[in-house]
This record gives sequence, structure tokens and C-alpha cells, in this order.
Amino acid sequence: MAKIVCVLYDDPATGYPTSYARDDIPTIDGYPGGQTAPSPKAIDFTPGTLLGSVSGELGLRDFLESQGHTLVVTSDKEGADSVLDRELPDADVVISQPFWPAYLTAERIAKAPKLKLAITAGIGSDHVDLDAAIDHGMTVAEVTYSNSVSVAEHVVMMILGLVRNYLPAYQTVWDGGWNIADCVARSYDLEGMHVGTVAAGRIGTAVLRRLAPFDVKLHYTDRHRLPESVERELGLTFHPSAADMVPHCDVVTINAPLHPETEGLFGDKLLGTMKRGTYLINTARARITDPDAIVRALESGQLAGYAGDVWYPQPAPADHPWRTMPHHGMTPHISGSSLSAQTRYAAGTREILESWLAGTPIRDEYLIVDGGRLAGAGAHSYSTRV
Repeated sequence: MAKIVCVLYDDPATGYPTSYARDDIPTIDGYPGGQTAPSPKAIDFTPGTLLGSVSGELGLRDFLESQGHTLVVTSDKEGADSVLDRELPDADVVISQPFWPAYLTAERIAKAPKLKLAITAGIGSDHVDLDAAIDHGMTVAEVTYSNSVSVAEHVVMMILGLVRNYLPAYQTVWDGGWNIADCVARSYDLEGMHVGTVAAGRIGTAVLRRLAPFDVKLHYTDRHRLPESVERELGLTFHPSAADMVPHCDVVTINAPLHPETEGLFGDKLLGTMKRGTYLINTARARITDPDAIVRALESGQLAGYAGDVWYPQPAPADHPWRTMPHHGMTPHISGSSLSAQTRYAAGTREILESWLAGTPIRDEYLIVDGGRLAGAGAHSYSTRV
């Protein structure tokens, strides 16, 4: 029998919901490119409910306990005396979300001799030390594509929010004001702007497709160039690197995984090559930027705005400089955790567990590390020292 430790974020401050804003959500059967949506043998939850918090348990308890497995669910993940650290030594599986990551460092993995599987309920497995996982003989998997469109929608929202100066205008109404000049003094049209994405994988391409109807000029850079037919369809301009692309853009959105080649990429040097007044959007990983350089660029006017959904560490401390920097549109890593997305990544987590517990292959597109090497989606998106 297996022991599964599941690290999830806390329930709402007002308690676990007893009702929801909507009675149902659309059913998504598949994604662009032909990948089907998660397809477990069954689910033990109602689609559209809060599954990613502690009481939601990703809908896994009945499934696992009915087979004799042990499920531990906690939000306590920091410090040597955390529930996560106390439960790790005899854990077979650790599940967490990018929004509340259980950082599986090399040190933690070394203290977990039985650990065989790390699952990301969502996408993005950089909270796992992939080199250590390879050395340990672990499998690392994530629910690829489950919330890619969710994040892409969040990116478009953030771009429009910054360019149109939406948040300060909303605050004016909230505060009882009506000074139109204050609201529009930093408001522009997105139409005609040059927008570029750093990486054009599932999320980046979804962003490009959603921005095309805004009559913008679209740019991208990626290690893997898109097919010529896609470039022609969307009118894309390809650049060999971020450094080549960003000087041409009015808006830049980061949609790349965190790995040695992207860590710290957006520092003073690269930010200094961008047009004065560029907007920067980051729903990928915070460490792709230098946080202090972002603050400096906003304060100097080099950036007109920064909207991000990712922080380091997570949760961010109360004194994190990004909470109070000017012209920001930060959110607490929620872009991929809509109730719609939770339905898909909870189902995908169960699908992965069903396969692993039965000893059958996990979908190749879900794999990040397997068999002592990068595998599946991981071989496309990540790099390691191994």
C-alpha cells in the first residue's frame, strides 16, 4: 500500500464553500494538437468545485482509501518541523500545485528513501529538483495542458489591464471618485502594438492566438520554431533569442519554463534594451526575472507596467517589494487555478495515480522525468546537468 502526501493551499478565510457562483462549467474534451483532456476511470468530485484547497483534497480521498492507501493532506510545507517534512521519510508519492509548491529540494529528496513519484497538479515542475529526482530514480509527472488556456486567458487579461490602466480606474470608482483625466493619463490602445512572447509552447501559442484578433503585431522566440503554416496564419515574426526580440516590442509576455538558461534572464541588462514604456507580463516563474531590477525599471519608467502571477518564494512575504512597486498588476499565482482548471488537473492527477498504482504507463505527455532521464514533456521543456 502506498502513502501519498498532498500539499494544497489553505481553504478560503470564510470557510470551504457551500455554494458557487455558477452551477456548472463547460466540458473540455481535448486541446489543440489532438491531446485529449484528462480521462481517469472515474472521479469522486463535482466539476467546478474548489478542489485545490485542503478540504477539496483534489477529490482523491475516497479513491485512495478505498484501495487501502494512505492520504495525508496539508498546507504546512515550510520548515524542518512542517507536516510535509515529518511525513516525507516514508512517503511514496508527493502531490502539489505550482500555486502552493512543495519544494522537493535535493535535501528533501535525500530524506525520502521511499519516494517514487512527484506529481504536479497543474503544469510546471521546477519546484522539484529534477537532477536529484533523476539520481533518486523517481518519476516526475504533471497534468500537461490542463490549465494552459487558463493561464493564457490570464495573460491577455493582464495585458489589457496594464495597457488600458484598468486597475487604477477601478480603484477610482471604489474610492468614490470620478476624475477621468487621472484614469486616462496612462491609458492606451493595444491595437497596433508589437507584442512578443518569450517561448511559444502550449501557453505561449495560446496567448498568440488570443491576441491575433486585437490587430497587434506578433513576435515570438523559442528553442523550437513553430511550423511555417502557424507563423503565416498568425503573422508571427520569429526571433532567435529574447535579446533579439524585446527591443522591437511594446508588450512582452514570459511563457517559458524555469531552467538554467532562463533563470535571471530579465535583469537590468535585458530590461535596459527594451523600449521605454514597455509592459512586461510574467505568468511563468518569478526567477526568470531579477526582482530588484523589475522594481528599478518601474520606478525609472523604463517599464510602464509589470503584471505577474508568480513570486519567489511562494507564498510571498508581506514585505516583498513587488507588493508595493508602482504600476503593477500582481496576483497571488491564481492564473492556472480557476475552478474550471481545477476540474481538469484534479482529474489528471487521478489519471496519473491510477496508472502508477496499477503499474501501467503514465501518458507520455504527462512525464517530466522517468527512467533516469528527462522524458515526455520534460524532454521538450527542461534541461538538467545529467
